[in-house]
Amino acid sequence: MTKHFVGLDVSLDLTSVCVLDEAGAVVWRGKVASTPEALTEAIRKNAPSVVKIGLETGPLCTWHWHALRENGLPAVCLDARHAKAALSVQLNKTDDNDAYGLAQIIRSGWYKEVAVKSLDSHRVRTLLSSRAQLVNIRRDLRTKIRGLLKTFGRIVGKVSGRKYEESVRELCAGELGLEGAVFSVAGCPRTH
Repeated sequence: MTKHFVGLDVSLDLTSVCVLDEAGAVVWRGKVASTPEALTEAIRKNAPSVVKIGLETGPLCTWHWHALRENGLPAVCLDARHAKAALSVQLNKTDDNDAYGLAQIIRSGWYKEVAVKSLDSHRVRTLLSSRAQLVNIRRDLRTKIRGLLKTFGRIVGKVSGRKYEESVRELCAGELGLEGAVFSVAGCPRTH
């Protein structure tokens, strides 16, 4: 039975798919929706004896890799920098040609596989990075408010938590336009 090698050039809406046989001849080329279901269906239909499926690292890579593996398909994640070096020698750079190039890379075995982290690992990482981002936003807002108040000679001092907000409210009280400006930056309602 002929072995099939698949290259996927994934973009947000459509994915270019190229299926090669073991001699490197094109068996099928096409575009399908960039969903795991559409990709699985196209691969099963056009590459019934698939040996490996190659896709580059990128924003959708983790989702696709896990879904394809769950569907019993042998997905391999390729380092995008290494793949780019190989694909850059193509004369006509298109999504279809990139899919073809990725299929050739997979067929030849000349690639560096990237380990894909578990979805649980990505969930924890997302939670930690989101929290870090919120902490940074809070710090930046407080710094901005301190700077706005200094313009009017109002110094917040070394306070934090609820004391910080109370201090800012007191310092803004009675200053025309300052309270509106400060609390629009902070996203807080005015006291009156």
